[in-house]
Parts: sequence; C-alpha cells; structure tokens
Amino acid sequence: MTTVQRIFTVQTAFPYLEKELSWLSFNERVLQEAADSENPVIERVRFLGIFSNNQDEFFRVRVAGVRRRILIEESRGGGEASRTLLAQINQKVLALQTRFDEIYRQLLLDLARRNIFLVSESQLSDYHGKWLKKHFRDKIRRHIIPVLLGPDTKLDLCLEDGLTYLVAELRKDDQIQYAFIPVPSDKTARFTQLPAEESKNRKTLILLDNIIRHCVDELFNGIVEFDSVRCYSMKLTRDAEYGLSNEIDLSLLEKMSSGLKQRLTAEPVRLVYDREMPQSMLEMLVEQLGHTNYDSLMPGGRYHNFRDFMSFPNPGRKYLENSKLPAISSNQFTRYSTAFEAISAGDILLNYPFHKFAHLTEWLRQAAYDPAVRSIKINIYRVAKDSQVINALTEAVKNGKDVTVVVELQARFDEEANIEWAKLLTDAGVRVSFGVPTLKIHSKLALISRIEEGELVHYAHVGTGNFHEKTAKIYTDYALFTRHPEITKEVEMVFDFIDHPYRRFKFQHLLISPVDNRRKLYSLIDREIQNRLAGKPAGITLKVNNLVDSGLIKRLYDASRNGVKVRLIIRGMCSLVTEVPGVSDNIRAISVVDRFLEHPRVMVFENGGDTRVFITSADWMGRNIDSRIEVGCPIYDPRLKRVILDTLEIQWNDTQKARVLNRAQDNPYVKRGNRRKLRSQLEIYEYLLEMEQALLAK
Repeated sequence: MTTVQRIFTVQTAFPYLEKELSWLSFNERVLQEAADSENPVIERVRFLGIFSNNQDEFFRVRVAGVRRRILIEESRGGGEASRTLLAQINQKVLALQTRFDEIYRQLLLDLARRNIFLVSESQLSDYHGKWLKKHFRDKIRRHIIPVLLGPDTKLDLCLEDGLTYLVAELRKDDQIQYAFIPVPSDKTARFTQLPAEESKNRKTLILLDNIIRHCVDELFNGIVEFDSVRCYSMKLTRDAEYGLSNEIDLSLLEKMSSGLKQRLTAEPVRLVYDREMPQSMLEMLVEQLGHTNYDSLMPGGRYHNFRDFMSFPNPGRKYLENSKLPAISSNQFTRYSTAFEAISAGDILLNYPFHKFAHLTEWLRQAAYDPAVRSIKINIYRVAKDSQVINALTEAVKNGKDVTVVVELQARFDEEANIEWAKLLTDAGVRVSFGVPTLKIHSKLALISRIEEGELVHYAHVGTGNFHEKTAKIYTDYALFTRHPEITKEVEMVFDFIDHPYRRFKFQHLLISPVDNRRKLYSLIDREIQNRLAGKPAGITLKVNNLVDSGLIKRLYDASRNGVKVRLIIRGMCSLVTEVPGVSDNIRAISVVDRFLEHPRVMVFENGGDTRVFITSADWMGRNIDSRIEVGCPIYDPRLKRVILDTLEIQWNDTQKARVLNRAQDNPYVKRGNRRKLRSQLEIYEYLLEMEQALLAK
C-alpha cells in the first residue's frame, strides 16, 4: 500500500465466501419474492420464472466452471476443495428446489382462490379435451419433430441446451421404444387459456407440456406401433463456455460463429428430470448422455423451463399484478428544442426505469440528421430486438455522418444476435469495430461530435446499463449526458484506446479498466483511511451487482479495521463477510430485491467532507477490473450528485425489500423497528417525480 505505516492491514488469510455459494444466496432472495404474500399473486408466479431462469444460467456458467476446475485440478493431483464446493452447491440447489416446489404448490392454491386454474391433461372436461385436440393440430403439431432413440442415435448431440423434452415410453407387448418430444415454447405460447365453459369468472390455463401429453397419440399413430405411451419431462443444461480457434486466418467474427456451434454440443452439466420418472428410463438417460460423477442429476417436478413463467399471463383482475409506473419525462430535456441544447444547458442524469429511455433514442435520432453533427461513436453490448438505437445509427450513415459502432461479440448469450447486428451495420455502411480480442468491452459509452460556431464540440453518454429499450424498463440504471470538455475528451480517448490498445493513455477524470481502475480504486479507499486517521470525515458507500474481487475486499477490510464506516448495497454475489470481529466490524451490507432488477454501480467516498461520487459500468470483480474495458465517471454537477446521494440514502433505509447480507447468508429482512414502512424503489420513483415537478414549476 502507498499509505503510511500506521494503517492496520489485513494479513494474507482473510474471510472470503465462495462466489458460487453467494450467488445461490442471491437467487434465494428472488425466491423470497415468490413466497412474499404482500406481492400480487401473478407477480409471485413470475418471480418463480426469474428464479428458474437465473438457476439455468448458474449451471451453464458457474457450475460448469467449477466442473472444469475439478477436471483440471485432478489432472494435477488435486481438486479436493473444488469437489467440496460442488457438493455444497448441489446441497444448496436441492434445498432451493424443495422450497421452489412448496411455493409453486401454494401459488396454485392462491390462483385457484382467485378463480384462475392451471390444469393438467387429466383434469380436462370432454369439451376442453376436444377443443385442445383441434388446437394441437392447427397450432402446435407443426412445430414438433420427435427424436426416436435407435442404436445409432447420439442423444447427447441431439438434445438442445435448456429445452424441455418429454421422454415418451411407447410400449408394444414387451418391447419399448423411447422418443424425445421437444416442447416448442420458443415457437408457440407456453400457456393457453381455454375457452369459457360453464362460468365466465373461471379462467382456465394449461401448459403446452400438458397439451402435448393430451395429444401424444397423434404424434405417433401410423408411425410407431404402440399399445400405451407414458411421458416424463427432462431438461439438459450444457456448459456455456466455448473455445475460440487460434487459426490466424480466421476473423473474430468467424471464431465466434464457430464457438457458438460448439455450445450446442458442449458437455452436459445438469440433467433435471421428473422425479416420477421410472428408474429404467432414468438409467437409460444417464447411459445415453454419458454423465460423470460431476454432472448434476436433479430430481424435479412435472414441469421444467419455469423461466417461461416470467411471462405468466394475467387472465384475471388488474390488482393481481403490479400497477404500472408511467415513465417520467426529464424536464431538463423537454424544456429545450433539441437534446443538444438541453445538454449544453447542464449535465443531465436519467435514472431508469423511472425516467424515459426515449430521451436517449431521441438524442440519437436527432443526431442522425442534424447537419451540424459530424460523427457518432457508440459501444454496443446488448441491444433490443427491434432497436431504435441501431435504426438511428444506420439512418445517420444515409445522412453522411461518420458512424463507428464497437460491437462486443462475446456478450454472453447475446453473441449470435451481436454477430447479426455487426453484419447489418456493416452492410449499412457503419464502421464496425470488434475492439480488443482479449478484452470484453463492457463500457456504456456514446460520443457525438458536432460543429458549433466553427468549433468541434463533443457530447457524451456514460452509463451503467446497456442501450436496450426493453431492459431499460425493468433494470434500474443511471445514464449521464454531458458536454463537459474534459470528460468528453477522455471518452474520445477510450474509443482511441479500443482502436489502439498498444498506446499509452493517461486519464485524469475517468476510471478505466484495465488501464488504471484498480490503482485508482485502491487510492480512493486508502484516502478514506488516511482521512479517518487524521480525524477528517471518512466513509464509503458502494452499490454494485457483485463484490468478489479479493484485492478490493482486502482493501475494504483494511478500511474497516482502521475505523472507516463502509456501507454496501449488493444485488448479487458478495464474497466479503460482514460481522467478523477485528476485520469487518465497520462494514454493513444489504441487498434489495424488488419489482425492478437493481443494476447501477455507484461509488461514494466522503473524501474529508468534499464527497466524491462515481457511476461506473464495472462490478467489483476481477474480470471487470483487470480483463474488460469498463468506464467509471465522476459526477461533478452538485445537483446530480445530490440526486444520487439521496436515492442511495432512500435505498439504504429500505424497510420492506432490503435483506441483510450477514455471515450466515440466510437473507433476513432488515428490521423495521419503529421506522415507517419504506419500499425504496417506489420511494425513489416518487422522489424523482417530485423533483421533475419542481423543475417544471420554475
């Protein structure tokens, strides 16, 4: 450390929670929302979908990583620690699955009390049974081609990652034929509302899986001889990693395309199956798929791919789901004729999803045909399917603008979409860059250059979230718009760094990974320690999605041991352990899980009374600090700084949706005591609404 010797530092051994176990603790908080009877019942069902979607990604990424680690370590004569970790993961996963099943059964009862029924094929009336036969022939059958298991079938290559299958056992005398029926929820709706029969008040829904079970005979009649057929569900989860070819004559685009094909046949890491499945069928699956000791066999219920429950319909009254919060217009934008006039009048901070994302797309739309605009540069990590951002960029080329788009091809699970966007942009005449092959580009930057009074003026966007219309409605994020000459100059330097990573760049204002972010963060923490020792105001408030970087955790322990108060608001993984005597006594941590996904990264340092506030794209993870291009930006405007500090304070005082991140990782809710009920996301919405109304009144 660069600070004086008086500083009390953590020794080499320090408390650290494995990030995979911390991640499961986070997903348990999501499951708590499904169990919370204060939430509308339809929203609770949707939280089951969010939990399931999260769990799928956990296995594809994190469990797959542990599994690879075991194989590598075993080849070197080790692996015991990783095997123990995998066992702990599986134990926690099974416990969460048991809790999931309990909540699901309770929610079916809660729905029934409100005249909403989710029925199986065995509960159908004759009328609904006949209606579904026709519906199956007209709407569903065309999307289903079963895989018949034969002696030459390579089942591990046939089954798609993450897709639910019904394993059909077709019996003819003593002979058994197995068939795998894909449940095509990507082609047709997972939920079908049946026509009203006796009472219009009764709303009846059926899952696609059960429609197929009801009509399974129609798939095999005349093709396979059988006397009886039984169906049981299963789902396979594969390793989401892939290897990129090192062939020097392949472009990054070609390497990524090849890598995505590898993902389709990657090693299985989890098999979820119906616990009612016959043992003989399960043994057949294990043999055919070649499961090893480190693959996870997970008994489950009758249905898989609960992620589709994120879109569970509401056939009942409006009160059964959250009331909508109309997005707020920013009066800093709307009071001016153009976005450029608005930004010239002062920095603007938007807080999604409370503010309208349309302010950003309108800025880009105006830039696309404004004669004064010379160039547009932007990073693309994830964008919406029908992206107005992409549309503005392609239209800008038609108007003679110089447009550069840095497309991150390695944005996990968006690689294929980004490859297609890259092709579309290239065909439109946009200069497309794939950045630095060894570094993911995760920054959220846009830079528009404009001629004003004969001078080139830069306008910049620096954000914590993606340029994505859909996620901007469900993720909380900050977006800063500025023409601050030094900030915009350094944003331009980031784009230069992406093009020329071998050059040396020095940033005075921005925090740039991997250039100087770690060094500057260490320095900011050390300064708080020095201020505390000097009797000056000192304190750190950090809000991130994940805190797992060991170096930064050690530095926070150093701060705590030297008397600096540290407040953490962590949505997901937190490997830092609070409440350890002599190590983290001064550190408190909470996590807020509510109707919107908490996504901003914000850092506040008391700085001896001259508070410094930063927004950043970087979580406190090793990959974000050292192996990605990330940008942190100081907030200089006192008004905007106040807004961030106020909203952080509101969140820290949440008494309804905040959980304590403690040593036990058991997610107790923050105790309200004699404080009023405060649900921070709704409170922040009201705060921003009042702020905008006050601006309008001026």
